Amino acid sequence: MNRRPTLLAAAAMTAAAVLSLSACGGGDGDSKDKDTDKIAGAGQGDEKSDSPSPKASADGVDRPEIKLPKDVKNVFEGGGTGDAKKDAVLADNERRINAIDEAITVDAKTHPALKFYSSGEALLTAADYIQSFRKESKSFVGTTRYYDRKVTFLKEGVAAVAYCQDGTKTYPKDLKTGKVDRSIPESADDYGFYNTRLKKNAKGVWQTESVTYVEEATKKCMK
Repeated sequence: MNRRPTLLAAAAMTAAAVLSLSACGGGDGDSKDKDTDKIAGAGQGDEKSDSPSPKASADGVDRPEIKLPKDVKNVFEGGGTGDAKKDAVLADNERRINAIDEAITVDAKTHPALKFYSSGEALLTAADYIQSFRKESKSFVGTTRYYDRKVTFLKEGVAAVAYCQDGTKTYPKDLKTGKVDRSIPESADDYGFYNTRLKKNAKGVWQTESVTYVEEATKKCMK
C-alpha cells in the first residue's frame, strides 16, 4: 500500500459492489444499507470512542460530530469564496472527507457521519475505500491537503465540486504492530483530482452522490 491510496481503486470496485449489494438485497434499499454498514461502520483505528450524538450547527442542521485522531489532519484551502451558497457546499464536501477519514482511523462502533454526507454510488465508493484499509490491517497518519476547489451549480439543489488532493505528507500505519512507515518516497500516486456531484437533501445537507477520479487531470495537482 502506498502512503495513502487515492479513491481510484475504490472507484474501480464500485460497479462490482453495486452488483453484489443488489444481489444480496434483491433490489431492496434497506438491505443495501445493512450491507454497506458492515463495511463502512466497522472501526479499527487509532482511538477507541463511540461517535458522538448529533448536535445542532449554526445552520440549524443536527450534524453528527466528527473527531479525527491528533495525528491525522486535513487542510482545506479556499473554504471562503464570499458566496454563502458555494461555501455551504464546500463545507459539506469537507465534512464528507473528514467522515471517511474518521471511519478509517477511529475505532468506534458506528460512524454516522459517513452516511450523513454520502449517498448512492458515493457511499459505496467510500465503503470500498475504507474496506481497502481493513483488508490490509492498515490506517494512516499525517496531513492531507485539498486545494484548487471549485463549486459549480448544475441546477437547483445540485452542485459539482472539483478538487485536488495531496497525500505526500501522510504515512501508512500497521494496525497490528502500531508502526508507521515514513520511508515511502513521494510519487504521482500520492496526488489525485476529483469531480464530485452533490445534492441538497430535505435536511439541508449537501450529500455527495458520486465521485469521479480524473487521472488525466491529476498532473495539474502536482505542485
